[in-house]
Amino acid sequence: MRIINFEDFPKLLKEINDPPQRLYIEGLMPDDDLKWLCVVGSRKSSHYGREICEKLIAGLVGLPIVIVSGLALGTDGIAHEAALAAGLKTVAVPGSGLDEEVLYPRSHFQLARKILESGGALLSEFEPNTIATPYTFPKRNRIMAGLCHATLIVEAVDRSGTLITARLASDYNRDILAVPGSVFSESSYGPHMLIKKGATPITCPADIIEALGLKTEEKQTDKNSKEKYMDCGEDELQIIKMLYSPMPKEELIENLSHVFSISQINITLSILEIKGLIKETLGEIHLT
Repeated sequence: MRIINFEDFPKLLKEINDPPQRLYIEGLMPDDDLKWLCVVGSRKSSHYGREICEKLIAGLVGLPIVIVSGLALGTDGIAHEAALAAGLKTVAVPGSGLDEEVLYPRSHFQLARKILESGGALLSEFEPNTIATPYTFPKRNRIMAGLCHATLIVEAVDRSGTLITARLASDYNRDILAVPGSVFSESSYGPHMLIKKGATPITCPADIIEALGLKTEEKQTDKNSKEKYMDCGEDELQIIKMLYSPMPKEELIENLSHVFSISQINITLSILEIKGLIKETLGEIHLT
């Protein structure tokens, strides 16, 4: 564990009006040049909340994005796990100190280890032996919001810590992104309220990519890397074009079934995987 003083903070965190005096860190701080995205939501995440959070983050694979969250139960843990599965850097800002004896929650101790092993980081402004309290969570939320270019709200009930993070991000003039949900769900209150106030609705990974200003860069990268697919046949290229947005294998087969036989599709997918051009993650096939 080491201390980071203000002059060495990530540049976005320096801009907020109430920065911490110092940060304790374990692991490696991702580059400032990357796009930092805070992902927060309900601690009692619904099946829908889990599924959409995993799907959105899985669709960011290969992009220069850091996922920031609070290591808490529910959406935070889902976001960190999804980032690890997608090969993205992830930073956790727990509501406690970083000593192993107090790291909160205890059930995410192994997740914290995986974050460090993957090249990510744990950050806290609290003394290393500080125990999590109701006071420490809203205090750490400003660090999560301050680190990031944008904050994504997955689910949130009224008067929740998630909405505190959204308010702080707005105070810091950062973009607010929100996932629409069922009008019958209490957890949809926060995202729907934020969308009414001008937050960007997010329904697919492409929405996040565009909100972070990466869409043009991504297209340019694709243009510059056409040589990657120079030895692919027409059938392989047709599948590659369909996978610019990740999709489940069953959906891909259904979309191609009028052109190729199922056995031909499976053989072509196997060839593309052997070539290292595609990969299946969290039930979806995506380009590498």
